[in-house]
Amino acid sequence: MSSDSHPRRRSTDRAPGSGTRSVSLVLTVRPGDGDPRPVLDRLLDQVPSGVGDVVLVGGTTGSGRSRAGLGAGPAVREIGTWDASRGDVPHAGLLAATGDLVVLMNADGSMSPHEIPHYLHYLDSGFDFVKGSRFIAGGDFADYPLSRRLGHRALLRVARQVYGQHLTDLWYGFCAFRRSFVDLLDLREDGVELGAELVTHALHYGLRVAEVPSLELPRPHGPSHPRTVRDGARILGTLLDERPHNALSRLAHRRRGRGARRSFHRASG
Repeated sequence: MSSDSHPRRRSTDRAPGSGTRSVSLVLTVRPGDGDPRPVLDRLLDQVPSGVGDVVLVGGTTGSGRSRAGLGAGPAVREIGTWDASRGDVPHAGLLAATGDLVVLMNADGSMSPHEIPHYLHYLDSGFDFVKGSRFIAGGDFADYPLSRRLGHRALLRVARQVYGQHLTDLWYGFCAFRRSFVDLLDLREDGVELGAELVTHALHYGLRVAEVPSLELPRPHGPSHPRTVRDGARILGTLLDERPHNALSRLAHRRRGRGARRSFHRASG
């Protein structure tokens, strides 16, 4: 593969083998999901052997084996409770990860650890940030109300216009990235949906982003109750606040191009 077609193009890039790079998994437990221990036990049993460090945010394993890292499975470190009004604990979970690569996923049973090797493959291939998508071939979702789909579609149009990226799933929280980019991703304690914040900052700083298909499973604790208007407004604000400096000129250029094409068609007609 030529250097032009391969995403690894920085002089500082290296390609560690699967046996030489370490992986951290950050699991987030949202308040109000009921007793998380049965789901967590199942998730921990499914974590790939290449993951050596698990950071649990907002819940408890209730298992001496998992908590102490004894027996089968990776060691688990627990970090506090989640204050849903701020978002500081999930950020602290990412900052606490020690692996070369960091994987973030919800611990509500809607995301499968079996997909983690797919994410790691793209990071090993040179991408900086890999995110799951429920809307590309191989992906799907179990619970996504119409109002949220319409809002998501509108935000995607904004993201494509402002960033010039053709992403298909903006705020899905299953993602993976190189830990060296944690500081660059500029996590903030402002309550913005964490998945969308990470994606927006990755686009803003020009990271090499890849999407992989992901299957969102039914939540064992019942359907989620997202606050679509509030979340959408915050994500829209983040998209606009973080837009690159050339975004306005790009938009103006596209409008001029469309206007020129319309004038040409009218003249030729």
